[in-house]
Amino acid sequence: MGRELSNREIAFRCNEYQWLIFEHSAFYPCFSLILPSVNITGMITTQKMAMTDYILQSIVSGKTFEDTGWLLDAPGEDKPGLIRAIYKNKQLSLKSDVFGLFKFADWLPVGEILEGSSAPVTYKSEGLARHLGLSNLFITFSGYWPEKGGNMRTCSFKETEAFSVCSRLGHNKDKVLVVASAGNTARAFARVCSDNNIPLLLCIPEDNLNALWFDSPIRSNVKLIASRSGGDYFDAIHLSNLACKMEGFLPEGGAKNVARRDGMGTTVLSAATTIGRIPDFYFQAVGSGTGAIAAWEANIRLIEDGRFGTHKMKLLVSQNHPFIPMYNAWKAKSRDMLLFDEDEARRHVEIIVAKVLSNRRPPYPIAGGLYDALTDSCGDILIATNEHAHFAGELFEKTEGIDLHPAAAVAVASLISAVEKQCVGKDSVIMLNITGGGEARFKKDNRLVYLKPDLVFDINPDFEEVKSLIGRLF
Repeated sequence: MGRELSNREIAFRCNEYQWLIFEHSAFYPCFSLILPSVNITGMITTQKMAMTDYILQSIVSGKTFEDTGWLLDAPGEDKPGLIRAIYKNKQLSLKSDVFGLFKFADWLPVGEILEGSSAPVTYKSEGLARHLGLSNLFITFSGYWPEKGGNMRTCSFKETEAFSVCSRLGHNKDKVLVVASAGNTARAFARVCSDNNIPLLLCIPEDNLNALWFDSPIRSNVKLIASRSGGDYFDAIHLSNLACKMEGFLPEGGAKNVARRDGMGTTVLSAATTIGRIPDFYFQAVGSGTGAIAAWEANIRLIEDGRFGTHKMKLLVSQNHPFIPMYNAWKAKSRDMLLFDEDEARRHVEIIVAKVLSNRRPPYPIAGGLYDALTDSCGDILIATNEHAHFAGELFEKTEGIDLHPAAAVAVASLISAVEKQCVGKDSVIMLNITGGGEARFKKDNRLVYLKPDLVFDINPDFEEVKSLIGRLF
């Protein structure tokens, strides 16, 4: 959302850009960010800036290299491992809130600021903290809660990764971005790509179509395909992999995409810059674990910054029982995921209330993945049942005043359990990452439209059929 300009603010064109001059400062380019478009009503609509200065580094070898545009792996390396962005600015300079998520642009691998972003909001809890007997509980909220400054129209922290990823596209904007999702990610990418005219192919399970609600219609540059009812997130990923074999289709990359992880890492940046230090404990529910990996990496950058502390916050992540493959691997002290029956895994996905926490092939074992993040932070994986999540969601709404997504309720349930088991101190600085909320409030305030699939494929479809049918969509 843009900010309405006052009568005393003047927009003018300098060379081929427009800058803003304010009454109380000579220039207001927000640390050299460029605002090229201000419409006649005084609302900032489209903003551009120079590419953030960074290089990429292999977690496996430590080698550094330039980002040639859309690297997802380290060039010339065979061992699986994530790559990480190394930013020139070691100290984070916050931009104005007018830039939404891009107030954290120093530590985002972006080339332009897209329309409509909102940053996570961190505040010190009173109600839930009092109930749990905690003196330093900080809640980082991503969703819709206007009174707190939460203005994410899809009500999920998935917007942080969607805006960051799409702003990294650069010269790849002429290709079709392919995104697989269990629901929330698809909603976020659909909204961002529709509003910014970016070609997008979404792949989700047919059973999760009810997650694709919006407050305004999605434009035709966004297409949706689904894996038939009975499939899950892994089946949607398989469908997206088939699409990416086609010329002109670009894989979003999931956890391998530094833009996705660093976008999600802004939750920790929000917390640390609000609190003034790195938290002691970090709570989040996980499906793939990418958000927790991102939190760990943000923690490392904050240590390098030098102003927020020198310690690693303990990552306490949680899964929704009975779908707990990462929990099982972690408790077995195994870097590798344990073998499990695919049909049984699908049945477990059908049971859990937090459907988005259902990745059967998470970036857990990969170098730089969740196993490494938990090991380095002395973290742990917890579990919460549907019943625990339901109770926690109701408690949060009662004590804090806003409804939660089921995944966020799982995180709250794990926090409650950790307090009861005395795993955290009463005076510990705790960050509770509420990854989605305010959906009931948003739906009450807005008339909704739903995105319908353009195509529905059987589980394990034939590639030639997929190629033929998807080719007709764009």
